[in-house]
Amino acid sequence: MLFLLLPLLAVLLAAGDNEDAFQEEISFKIIHSSSFYNRSWVKSRHSGWLGDLQTHGWDTNSGRIIFLHPWSKGNLSKEEIKDLEKSFRAFSIGLPHELHRYASQWQLKYPFEVQVTGGCELHPGGSIEAFTQFAYQRSELMYFQNNSWWPSVKDEIRAQPISRRFNQYHIVNKIVQRMLSDTCPRFLLSILDAGKADLQRQVKPEAWLSTGPNPGPDHQMLVCHVSGFHPKPISVKWMRDEHVQQGTQRSGILPSADRTWYLQVFLDVEATETSGLYCRVRHSSLGGQDILLYLEHHQGSVGWIILAVMVPLVLLTALAFWLRKRWSHCEPPAILLPLE
Repeated sequence: MLFLLLPLLAVLLAAGDNEDAFQEEISFKIIHSSSFYNRSWVKSRHSGWLGDLQTHGWDTNSGRIIFLHPWSKGNLSKEEIKDLEKSFRAFSIGLPHELHRYASQWQLKYPFEVQVTGGCELHPGGSIEAFTQFAYQRSELMYFQNNSWWPSVKDEIRAQPISRRFNQYHIVNKIVQRMLSDTCPRFLLSILDAGKADLQRQVKPEAWLSTGPNPGPDHQMLVCHVSGFHPKPISVKWMRDEHVQQGTQRSGILPSADRTWYLQVFLDVEATETSGLYCRVRHSSLGGQDILLYLEHHQGSVGWIILAVMVPLVLLTALAFWLRKRWSHCEPPAILLPLE
């Protein structure tokens, strides 16, 4: 199965640039979050994610998994789906019970948030690594490995006591280990195969240049905007000749409503050092044809736009002045008065 998926992985992981290629792994993870408002009010949520794409939700009322895409079930059988739903329902009940019971001893102060993230990650070389972390107030306390929980930090109050308590549930931990080592890798490969038409979707980026607020005297902030691209990996760099410009700043790659991505790359330069600068965009959808946006061309196009607007205004002003001058030299028309 992995051998058959290698072409797919090449598309999903390639960024179109040797420097940026194969930097991102593909992971499937399930995130459980519980917000403890007080001892009688807890709100729990489950969600499943393939990389940055949410693939699964959770119906709290029915205790059922919500499949957000036609291919989200992968190769899971009905029995496996029922077992997973049963495990999630039990986890949503058992975890709050334990944390309420030991909240005072472990100094868990209401309100607080816990998050358990578990899944597996497919590396570019083909190896699959499982992971599970337990976080309190967004700080990781412990992780799961080889049927056991291990403290992530030397926290005598929380991490070590919680890990010792969780390690007492031997049967539960065996189930977790089986899900991580068998179910998750198998499901990850199957969901990649089932959703390849959607995941392999190629959308070409659009790019344009602008200037931002001046960062200082005699300096200019150049901005390269790239939007509407899919998949996510992309290389956007400010260049001069064939040299990458240092000191660039990159925004995060943000999602758009149409499930494409948007990015900005900034360059702070001296106003006298803008000659020869251009923005280079590389993406798998471009088929090796980079987008090159030259600053001189951009500035020239702005100049032509200004010229195209100003010339008609000047001509209209001149015409109005000529008509007014000509009208002032004409004799006033005769006024006919009625005869008495």
